[in-house]
Amino acid sequence: MKKSLSLTLLAAAGLIVFSIASCGGSSQPQTKAGIPEETKQFAKANYSYDEGEAATAVTGFKGFPIYTDAKSPDNHYIPSGYMGDYADAKIERACFDNPHSGTTCIKVTYTNAASNGARWVGVYWQSPANNWGDKKGGFDLTGAKKLVLWVRGEKGGERIEEFKLGGLTGLYPDSDIAGIGPIMLTKEWKQYEIDLSGKDLSYISGGFCWSTNLDVNPEGATFYLDDIRYE
Repeated sequence: MKKSLSLTLLAAAGLIVFSIASCGGSSQPQTKAGIPEETKQFAKANYSYDEGEAATAVTGFKGFPIYTDAKSPDNHYIPSGYMGDYADAKIERACFDNPHSGTTCIKVTYTNAASNGARWVGVYWQSPANNWGDKKGGFDLTGAKKLVLWVRGEKGGERIEEFKLGGLTGLYPDSDIAGIGPIMLTKEWKQYEIDLSGKDLSYISGGFCWSTNLDVNPEGATFYLDDIRYE
């Protein structure tokens, strides 16, 4: 009985040491801002997971939506990772102005104020919210061949420097990164694809991101997103 108890205590001690060692490391700094309060409330009302969710495997991959309609239970990731001149970016997640499909789309408004002095702006859709790689989250999207999205500009001629996924660093970094751009938008909806061939999608916390800057949009830019999904 004493021998059995001693072995048990040794095993428990080993697990504690292993756990401490596993938590080591450092994260690279990211340019980011806190989550706007309206984003927090929207996430609580319209997403099925909270900020503490661990990584989730997507089994039997058959498609994985990021956004279909504003209150769709199939939406994944949260637009919480504001970067650069974050005060100049406004995201309306339930816009009824000519969606590509369904009843709503996402409206993005970027002003030319350079409020934070960066002269550029971007937003990450993250899991969990505001996760820059410093906590567990994200999804195993193994099996996805591409990320598809539909985009249109308010006037046409708006330029998006990059659409991408992955790339978050830190203690729990994304397993890969992929993107396209720059892209010149038209007034009509147009589909774009990010090729995921050969990419390691086993751990993706940064499910989607866009970025642009003041130099290519001197008057700011307004554009719309819809039907963003992994296929």
